[in-house]
Amino acid sequence: MPNYHLKDLLQVMSDLRSPEHGCPWDLKQNYQTILPHTLEEVYEVADAIERGDLSELRLELGDLLFQVVFYSQLAKEEQAFDFNDVVSSITEKLLRRHPHVFPQGTLESAGSRDIEIDEHQIRENWQRIKEEERQLKNPETKDAKLTDTVPLALPALMRAFKVQQVVAREGFDWANIDGVWDKLAEEVVELKDAIESSKSEDIIDEVGDLLFTCVNLARHLKVNPEMALRSANLKFEKRFARVEKSVASQNKRMRSLNPQQLELEWQQAKTQDVE
Repeated sequence: MPNYHLKDLLQVMSDLRSPEHGCPWDLKQNYQTILPHTLEEVYEVADAIERGDLSELRLELGDLLFQVVFYSQLAKEEQAFDFNDVVSSITEKLLRRHPHVFPQGTLESAGSRDIEIDEHQIRENWQRIKEEERQLKNPETKDAKLTDTVPLALPALMRAFKVQQVVAREGFDWANIDGVWDKLAEEVVELKDAIESSKSEDIIDEVGDLLFTCVNLARHLKVNPEMALRSANLKFEKRFARVEKSVASQNKRMRSLNPQQLELEWQQAKTQDVE
C-alpha cells in the first residue's frame, strides 16, 4: 500500500475540483453544502473515540482532515487563503497562546522558560490572551458581549455549558453547588405550575430553564454535559436493545406488553450491565 503524504492529499483535492477533469459532485460543492458533512464527520470522530476503536478513528480523522482541505481549496480558488495559510494561522495562534512553552512566541524558544507556572495561571493567561485577541479583532465593537465568543452554531447543550463557563469566569456564578440544587428544585416547581396552566409557551420556557440549570449542575460537578448525555443515550440504547431481543424471543411485540411487563423487562436488561 502506498504511503501518501499531505501534499498528495492536497493534489487529490485540486484534481477533484479541476474544471477539466474533476469530479462533478465535488465541483458543485460550496462552503454551505459541505458544512453538514463536516458536522457529521466530527460526530463520527467522537463515536470512534467513545467506542475505543483506534482503527476507525484513524479513518475518521482522515475524513475530517479532508473537510479542512476542501474548505481550503474553495478559498484558494477565490484567492482568499489556502491550506498553508490555515496551518500558519493555527501555528501562530498556538505559539501565542502558550507563552509557558514558547516564551518568545517562536518555535525555537520551546522549553526555554526560566520560571514554573501552575495550571491555574495557565488558564488565566489563556483567557487573557483570548480576550486581547477578541478586542484586537473587533476594536470598534464597544457593545460586544462576553457571550459573543461562544458560537451560536454549537449544539444547544454545549453552548449553554460554554456560556455558563464564560460568565462564571467573571464571577457570575453560585458560590457552591447548594445554590444550583436550590435553583433546580425551583425550576421543577415552576415547570409543574406551567403544566397545570396548560400554556404551551410557558411549558417550553420552563423546560428550557430546567435544562439550563441541569447544565449548571453538571458544570459544578465538573462533568461535561454533552458527553454525559451521549453516554446516557448509548446506555439507554443498549438496554433497550436487550428488551427488544428478549420480547422477540418470546414471539411477542413490545406494544402488546403492559407497563408492568415492560418495566420487568427493563429491570432485567439493567441487570446485564457490566459496570
